[in-house]
Amino acid sequence: MHQRVLILDFGSQTTQLIARRVRELNVYCEIHPGTASADDIRAFAPAAIILSGGPSSTTEHIAPRADEAVWALGVPLLGICYGMQLLVNHQGGRVEPSPEREFGRRDLHLDAAHPLFAGLSEEERVWMSHGDQVKVLPDTGKAIAHSETCPTAAVAFDKARHYGVQFHPEVHHTPCGRRILSNFLVDLCGLSADWRMESFIDESVSRIKEQVGDAQVVMGLSGGVDSSVAAALIARAIGPQLHCIYVNHGLHRAGEIEEVRALFKDAFAESELRVVDAEDRFLAALEGVADPEVKRKRIGHTFIEVFDEAAQGIPGAAFLGQGTLYPDVIESVSFKGPSATIKSHHNVGGLPEHMKLALVEPLRELFKDEVREVGRTMGLPPHVVERQPFPGPGLAIRIIGPIDKARLHLVRQADRIVREEIDRGFESGAMPRSSLWQWFAVLLPVRSVGVMGDARTYEETVCVRTVQSTDGMTADFGEVPHEVLGRMSTRIINEVSGVNRVVYDISSKPPATIEWE
Repeated sequence: MHQRVLILDFGSQTTQLIARRVRELNVYCEIHPGTASADDIRAFAPAAIILSGGPSSTTEHIAPRADEAVWALGVPLLGICYGMQLLVNHQGGRVEPSPEREFGRRDLHLDAAHPLFAGLSEEERVWMSHGDQVKVLPDTGKAIAHSETCPTAAVAFDKARHYGVQFHPEVHHTPCGRRILSNFLVDLCGLSADWRMESFIDESVSRIKEQVGDAQVVMGLSGGVDSSVAAALIARAIGPQLHCIYVNHGLHRAGEIEEVRALFKDAFAESELRVVDAEDRFLAALEGVADPEVKRKRIGHTFIEVFDEAAQGIPGAAFLGQGTLYPDVIESVSFKGPSATIKSHHNVGGLPEHMKLALVEPLRELFKDEVREVGRTMGLPPHVVERQPFPGPGLAIRIIGPIDKARLHLVRQADRIVREEIDRGFESGAMPRSSLWQWFAVLLPVRSVGVMGDARTYEETVCVRTVQSTDGMTADFGEVPHEVLGRMSTRIINEVSGVNRVVYDISSKPPATIEWE
């Protein structure tokens, strides 16, 4: 078994980033609530513990606290921001509100050489976000760094092997953060850093074989990264026992059905693929519907019905394969309060209760970047592994207003041109591939006057949307060269009958969302 790091989440917005940085250092970790019980903590058997930041103040009576088991296990511990303040309080120190709060970039000055900061300069730029700070440090610990307004910006309790930093090493605004985390995990904890995707694939295949045995597995295949990589792992484990269902809802992008068939033929040849043509059924359910939430719910309900009917035709199906990722798991257990529903989830909902299938979720331990690495390691084609995010409701939420076949055809062709011209920009070197997270066309409910061939037109408007992002939680509009946008606009107007105007979306998330609906 891999050595494991337990990350206790006290509500920080960057807890997932901590986990991603630890995984990038080839160390396996999991996120659990900061208030996890002693039994849960001991059962996890961590080789080290990291306490995340959080919005609370340790000076508040109701502030969340870690169970005593955290301190009693005797394993190395790193407290980050609020986590450091919990550590100091536990050791008998005192934390108080500070008149000099720190938010944003600050210069960190090292007070003395310490293994936690090995390889760092005497002054480093870090990211601070705190209103409280350590006022009294107990004799068992020592300050090992400070900032201009924070005398104790890092602490070390060397005998207990407990350490704390007031700043956030997990964010990219702290350039030395990766080195600090590596110093803690590898040098101070002595972890072997053996978490790699090659071993993950072998272990997953063995687990799937043991879990499924001789039973049959049914799985919805969308052509996206998550479902494709999950299907590849399941197929490698059980081959012909896997039965994939692709529901053609008619809301797909140009060429997607053909891509799914080609992928299946090349990567999952021993397994079965059933393509269910349900376009008319979905369009009937969406007829006259303009409200985006109603669209999503009708698409989700119709998908479940169609998938259920197809699955009933597979004898002996006892398992349902799903591409659940670790962030989906975290959302159900992390220390977070309720949040407003901005829009229903992009993907379809749960299956009917009568489909009593056990779940096979080979990716539930992985982040998105790790899933892509698994896909590359397994030899899946680049267009699958690097596929940009595409919402479950498909083009239905890229048509603002009611949907019909004609409007679907129009936005599908415009989207094809957007994708072709962005790819052309990548290939020509006009823009780096890493510059964009997502790019697509949206059909607006707006007509405008134009002129074509000396004749007046009154036709549709297409909006081009590109964004820069790392995780989709926040995003800036893409900085696409004007020549690329110009070719895109010219081609859409010339090649897509019914469009005479193209506009470019320069809004960020927040306040906008990436998808228009």
